[in-house]
Amino acid sequence: VATEPGQSVQAEAATQTEAAFTRVLHAAIGAFSEFLSRKDALAALAFVVLFKFTDAFSGTMTAPFVIDLGFTRNDYAAIVKGVGLAATLIGGFAGGFVARRYPPAISLWIGGVVQALANLSFAWLAVVGTNQWALALAICAENFTSAIGTVIFVAYLSALCQNPLHTATQYALLTALAAVGRTYLSSGAGFVADTTGWPLFFVICVLVAIPSLVLLAWLQKRGHFEALGPVRV
Repeated sequence: VATEPGQSVQAEAATQTEAAFTRVLHAAIGAFSEFLSRKDALAALAFVVLFKFTDAFSGTMTAPFVIDLGFTRNDYAAIVKGVGLAATLIGGFAGGFVARRYPPAISLWIGGVVQALANLSFAWLAVVGTNQWALALAICAENFTSAIGTVIFVAYLSALCQNPLHTATQYALLTALAAVGRTYLSSGAGFVADTTGWPLFFVICVLVAIPSLVLLAWLQKRGHFEALGPVRV
């Protein structure tokens, strides 16, 4: 009995790989097309990109700022892994409470505002200088509010993805899109910090939240959040 030629096996494997890729591509296109068919879809996508931008813009420069201020890497790591981690966990629970307690629009307002204003704690630290307690307070404020914003944001993304045919695919696409604000858009943070100095830089980090809040107000006025299903946290 002749064995199957090796080329046939390779061709079959290539065909199966191509078929799997085609299915994934069709699923992604279908999920994205369904999302774009919704009212104010493009504005919602822009909001997804911008909501965590304020966090990313400041977060990119937090470690360089702390080192430049005169703290050691060990000082910074000890606080981040100690009280900073505790603040993150507490903020996560607080964000879950807010997301359950209030409608999506209100919870996003709370998360968006507090995560932006927390940047002022680093502006204050830049004025205070090398002070361990001030550093701990600034990191706690940043981690606590960032966790609140993240949990509320994830709840919003989940509410956007309640079409049972595309839930997983749409969530994957939206989280990938949200990463744009954390990577590409925040790439100029170093240049801004060098140009303005640390106190003004962190004030600017607050101001970069304004576009997302303007979009939030516009989407709220358009009834975007009323069309969403219940938030699950």
